[in-house]
Amino acid sequence: MKLRLIPIVVSVLISASLLFGGYFAYQSYAMESPLQKTVSSIPGVHLVSMNLNGTQASMDLKLDPGVSLREAYAQIKKEAAAVLGTKDLKVNVVNDSSPELEKWWSSALFEVAQAMETKQYAQIPKTLEARAEAAGGGLKVSTEMDDKYVYVTLTQGNASKYIMLPRTPAKMGVWPNE
Repeated sequence: MKLRLIPIVVSVLISASLLFGGYFAYQSYAMESPLQKTVSSIPGVHLVSMNLNGTQASMDLKLDPGVSLREAYAQIKKEAAAVLGTKDLKVNVVNDSSPELEKWWSSALFEVAQAMETKQYAQIPKTLEARAEAAGGGLKVSTEMDDKYVYVTLTQGNASKYIMLPRTPAKMGVWPNE
């Protein structure tokens, strides 16, 4: 039996193009498009970029001033539950921060990390408000919490910084079974 090279190559190319074309069409129309519609339906939330893979969906969002990150995250999670399925949703907020906000946050981070580690979440708003009053300069601090994250919003003039602190920290272990 003699195999002909041209029909084999053509059938492999057609099969590969159908397989990968179908996969990309599914990603685009069944996954990305509904997620984009969900995010665009939330007032004050703008989708910058999105990356979907087998286990997680990560989004870069831009929020208008005054928009609650906790409410936006909850609404995306609720409305996109059918599309996301078991995928983990990772949200990163890309807003215009300032060097002053970054410096202020890095100086307050130790106390926030201590409150997170000891699970004394009520200390976070108190600590941040006290530090904001002492610093002056019109810094506004807002904190919210849900079952998964502690949300911190820092605003000073037109600059804003949004932070999502996970309530269950990543475990680091020395042994392979940890």
